[in-house]
Amino acid sequence: MDAAAPARTILHVDLDAFYASVEVREQPSLRGLPVIVGADPDGGRARGVVSAASYEARRFGVHSAMAISRAWQLCPQGVFLPPRMELYLAVSARFMALLERFTDLVEPLSVDEAFLDVTGSARLHGDGATIAAKIQRAVEDEERLTVSVGVAPSKFVAKIASDLRKPRGLVVVPPEPAAVEAFLAPLPLERLWGVGPKAAARLHQLEARTIGDVARLPFAHLQGAFGEGTARHLHDLAHGRDERAVEPEREAKSLGREHTFAVDVEERAEVGRMLLMLVEQLSSRLRRHQLAGRTVTVKLRTADFETVHRAATLPTAVDTTEAILPLARELLAKCDTTRQAIRLVGVALSHFAAPQPALFEPRAVQQGRSVARAVDALREKFGVDAVTRGSLLGAPQPNVDTDPKPAPKSAPKSGPPPRPRRDG
Repeated sequence: MDAAAPARTILHVDLDAFYASVEVREQPSLRGLPVIVGADPDGGRARGVVSAASYEARRFGVHSAMAISRAWQLCPQGVFLPPRMELYLAVSARFMALLERFTDLVEPLSVDEAFLDVTGSARLHGDGATIAAKIQRAVEDEERLTVSVGVAPSKFVAKIASDLRKPRGLVVVPPEPAAVEAFLAPLPLERLWGVGPKAAARLHQLEARTIGDVARLPFAHLQGAFGEGTARHLHDLAHGRDERAVEPEREAKSLGREHTFAVDVEERAEVGRMLLMLVEQLSSRLRRHQLAGRTVTVKLRTADFETVHRAATLPTAVDTTEAILPLARELLAKCDTTRQAIRLVGVALSHFAAPQPALFEPRAVQQGRSVARAVDALREKFGVDAVTRGSLLGAPQPNVDTDPKPAPKSAPKSGPPPRPRRDG
């Protein structure tokens, strides 16, 4: 009989309070203050959400994805800052490159966290705990930021471990099954992936409060409450079983921008102006990432919180405002059928492909792309405000990137993806 395969060593590495920590690094005078990155709170009257909160802000109950008005109520003395996505993305790129020094098996989950499989790196870099400590020191030395790391034999357990002792936590879970179960047993069952309020309520009816309680439930009881598939998922995770591999090949599925107006807007010309601003910024980002897309999606939310999406696909991949805007305007008109005041407008591009070779493009399209690239070069050299359209002078800046976390090319081998996370 073949010997059992050695246990894997999986790391989950998570930058602590990423956006807020970068802002404190850039402005040391903010150290020790409650820093909140997100929409302008406008004295607690604005809409929009918190993108990140420093640990000082979290002591007041502020967290990411919270309404910015609520954050203002909880912490009016906080330092509220607008997001600087280009800065964060640059730091993220260096962070991911640093992780790749230790293994080729790096699976980014978002700009500030990743899974690493370092099973094969022990001879060169040491065991999992040693590699985790090296990563922490390297990030602190090179980026002046801190990370929390979980070390475990599976992705699920490593993710939980990294979250337990923030900031700058390092939690190592031994690979033996009994040790993994002992680690998980006292934790609240809400930490199981896929357990939201409804699933938690059902488990509470089965007299389960912790992951250990779930592990001790007869499988038949879980099956009766959830069905075969979900029951198997919960049973496996409660026992620490998660065979999903670290998948290094991942790709963004879409890029997008959206804006929540500070006050609901009746005037359609103002909504159209914002749509132009969104498309302008989106097309610039596409070119910067050397992407072009075929499917345009417009999102509209009215004052009564009804949200409508409309999408259409172009025959070729595009990356300029002139190519995207006409279709975006058509889709906006299809979304806007109630004539209610507008709360939010957004646009995204997906189904990426290589731009059409210039040889096959109409001359006007070639000229438009040449002009766009010249404008990109001027903005790169002199700043984003160096060149702008006359109709956009004085326009407010869109306040949200809608790029999703990268999605794996293949489905997870066990269970659904983790629930949306708060900023670490």
